[in-house]
Amino acid sequence: MSDPITPAVSDRICKHMNDDHASAVLTYAQVYGDRRDAESAQMQAIDPQGMDLTVHVNGEAVSLRIPFDHPLQDSEDAHQTLIAMIKQARSASQQA
Repeated sequence: MSDPITPAVSDRICKHMNDDHASAVLTYAQVYGDRRDAESAQMQAIDPQGMDLTVHVNGEAVSLRIPFDHPLQDSEDAHQTLIAMIKQARSASQQA
């Protein structure tokens, strides 16, 4: 079984996403947060219900909450959900 989403697991996920998948975090903000004007974004926290981002728009930092389509069970569910979300967002943008 995977790790439950504790504050330490949230920190680990956020660090990984911000360091290795910054473009995906920006895509989450633009697509799921409806902030197409976002220039950059950082994941601040993740919990079973959603993720908290800081989005930079016109030089200002804006807080943004993006809910998940289901409550996450554990860190593996978070991993799979974030992958599914980026695939869906990229697929939608290619069709647009």
